[in-house]
Amino acid sequence: MLRLVLTFVVTLVCAACASSGAVPRPFPMPGSPSDPPPLSVPRPRTGALATADGYSISSTALSLRGAPYRHGGVDPAGFDCSGFVKYVFERHGVTMPRDTRKQFSVGHEVAPTLLEPGDLVFFTTVAPGASHVGIAIGGDQFVHAPSTTGVVRVETLSAQYWSSRFIGAKRIN
Repeated sequence: MLRLVLTFVVTLVCAACASSGAVPRPFPMPGSPSDPPPLSVPRPRTGALATADGYSISSTALSLRGAPYRHGGVDPAGFDCSGFVKYVFERHGVTMPRDTRKQFSVGHEVAPTLLEPGDLVFFTTVAPGASHVGIAIGGDQFVHAPSTTGVVRVETLSAQYWSSRFIGAKRIN
């Protein structure tokens, strides 16, 4: 009887893991929730390309820090990466596609050295091509909704994990 119960429990655990489909690799969790990166959004430099809208978008994105990740999520109750971008931009009257690959097809390409707050940054994480997106906030940082183990948070673009997966940036006008 014990062997039967043990077999049932092991089978149940294996089935639960297998039924969820492919799960992306978890993103690194630098720091702890009680040790967040600074909230400041850098102000424009002389001759900066960003508009005031980029700073407003960055501020909205930063205000959502701590919101939980939820696959398919499109509101503060839970976001996935593209749902987060869509939500933030729509608060500013900009309609965005729902998925990351389609978001990668809009806007104008921006060189990494010319990134400004409000630009979108794209990464290849779980599949070839654009599979993750965040919003640049200036100072080598971006805010995003990472993986099933995360919350909306700020990361550094030059961190090895992100810099090795960076595939491009877009400015939405």
